[in-house]
Amino acid sequence: MALDEIIISRAIIERFFQKLTANLDTDVAIVGGGPSGLVAGYYIAGAGKKVSLYERKLSIGGGMWGGGMMFNEIVVQKDALHILEEFHIRFSKYQENYYTADSIEAMSCFAAGAVQSGVTVFNCMTVEDVMMRPERVTGLVINWTPVDMAGLHVDPLTVRSKFIIDATGHDTEVVKVVSRKVPGSLLTPSGKIEGEKSMWADVAERQTLENTREVFPGLYVAGMAANATMGGPRMGPIFGGMLLSGEKVAKEILKRL
Repeated sequence: MALDEIIISRAIIERFFQKLTANLDTDVAIVGGGPSGLVAGYYIAGAGKKVSLYERKLSIGGGMWGGGMMFNEIVVQKDALHILEEFHIRFSKYQENYYTADSIEAMSCFAAGAVQSGVTVFNCMTVEDVMMRPERVTGLVINWTPVDMAGLHVDPLTVRSKFIIDATGHDTEVVKVVSRKVPGSLLTPSGKIEGEKSMWADVAERQTLENTREVFPGLYVAGMAANATMGGPRMGPIFGGMLLSGEKVAKEILKRL
């Protein structure tokens, strides 16, 4: 049977708009497609909730693809090995409490696991604002990343969500918008973004989990965004805290849904 280019185009357009319209109103919207966001989405969607994830880049995965300085291996401590096992990611013991995994395999499995659990991923989309009501944040204002990069004056669209997770890493993109534009203060010591500190892996891994929390009504932080918001240090290419943060934020939100 001959292939028709118009049918190919129509199939892509119709199927995409089915995804888009089905996710205009969701239980949880995750911003940032790194490991913490994908793990959070996996557990929330796996519990039967509607989850959409927005990634500004073409590819999801955050910094995990490159391992440490483009050496494509990552380190995970013992406490987080159960998450690697959940996603069927192979790992090897290096020494006590230090386990390594291939970053390409790990990121591929996290991405596939999240999508197959029911997370709908929208890549090349930027969150430029939030939708607010007097009592809380209620949604995201989205646009195409190329529109943002080109500086074009194109109005965005809006999606509604019961809860939002900022998993944008060092940039804390959603928290910055809320801190700057939404009335009220963040649930941080100063009421503002405390800012990321320099590297201290041991403290950072512990605080990543401690700092995973609701920082404004309706808005949670996970992964490196949690430390950057609450003033914790960075951790480098060890990812146990990131994975455990995604698991924790999923559990916290599922209790409230």
